[in-house]
Amino acid sequence: MSKKLSLNNKLLFAVLYCCSFSLDVNSQNISMVSSEEKTLLQRVTDGKRDIDWTNMNIQFCTAADASFSNGHFDDMAFKVHRVRLEVLGAFREKFSYHFRQSFNKYTNPNIPLDNLAGSVELAMVGWQLNDRWHLTAGKQPVQFSGYECWVNAIKVRHYSDFNNTIPAYQVGLNMAYNINDNQMLNFQVTNNRNSTIDDQFMYPLPEGVEDSKVPLLGTANWDGYFVDRAMQLRYSLSYGQLAKGKNIFYFTCGNVWDKKPFLGYIDFMYSREGLDTKGLITSSFDTETGTPTTVSNVEYFTTIANLDYRISTHLNIYAKGVYEIGNIYKSSGGLEKGNYRRTWNVQLCAEYYPMKDSELIVYLHLLHKNVHLTEKATAFGAGSHNLQRVSLGLVYTLPVF
Repeated sequence: MSKKLSLNNKLLFAVLYCCSFSLDVNSQNISMVSSEEKTLLQRVTDGKRDIDWTNMNIQFCTAADASFSNGHFDDMAFKVHRVRLEVLGAFREKFSYHFRQSFNKYTNPNIPLDNLAGSVELAMVGWQLNDRWHLTAGKQPVQFSGYECWVNAIKVRHYSDFNNTIPAYQVGLNMAYNINDNQMLNFQVTNNRNSTIDDQFMYPLPEGVEDSKVPLLGTANWDGYFVDRAMQLRYSLSYGQLAKGKNIFYFTCGNVWDKKPFLGYIDFMYSREGLDTKGLITSSFDTETGTPTTVSNVEYFTTIANLDYRISTHLNIYAKGVYEIGNIYKSSGGLEKGNYRRTWNVQLCAEYYPMKDSELIVYLHLLHKNVHLTEKATAFGAGSHNLQRVSLGLVYTLPVF
């Protein structure tokens, strides 16, 4: 009996040894195959250079908002104001990429003009041609100026009406030229809308308006940095066609002083539009009597002033004021030229940074906004109004890698 057990043990040991040897050989083969495999980028570049750097982050903003209209309490609710996924990086020293998608925007996968879902804000690739020239292609920020417009949206608690309604991200090309280390020029051509002309406007178009066959927007931009880069100036001119015989012109500029503990800026934004792309003046006539037609020949002018003061490593406060006007510059469609809308808002905010050198922010934000419609607008049945909002929120940019 003991001899049989001994024999069986020897047979079992031999089987286990063979199995372990086979597994070891297979694992070595798998390891060799894995180590010899190349990434797609390595194959494209013949293994000469891998990714120079890459970052991924999730931008998140949520708040408890208490809203009031004309001094009367409306509601209070928890809201997620922004969730955005961002991936950016560089490779081969001369190339870069930037992708960003917002999860707070309506997504329509069947957009006929740029063939890209509206929730995708950025999908662009950059190419550093030489020391002075840089080319960017894909969906990118339109080179409008003004600090509120170009700063990361996660830092803005409440936008001006102007910046809240402009087509900030469009597909196109941008050529940047470095004059020197402190000055740059940008020459950009983009679409001026993402979809059809009917989808671009909130209200029905006037009769006889024909779609543009070249719905493009051209922009020239200058950036300048002075006083050890504490003073930042950014100026832009844009021109494009909305529809046949209906054009749009923008002049936008930002003037920034950024030297701790202060951050201050004054933005000026102006647009002259053959058709009311923003819909702000047209909405003044949106009453119970019927839906208005998109107004022609409008212009908007906005002034934004802001001052931040960093009290300490953990605390920042700011005050912000916005004044906006909306005019009709040429009588048409039964509407006289003149001023129809004046809007202003005041914002106060305290931001607490629990951790040093972190993008985690807890904030308390107060907003008062007044929309005043002139007699030219109230004659059609519209009325002025104001709103207030108190927000206790949290902002965090989560670095994934």
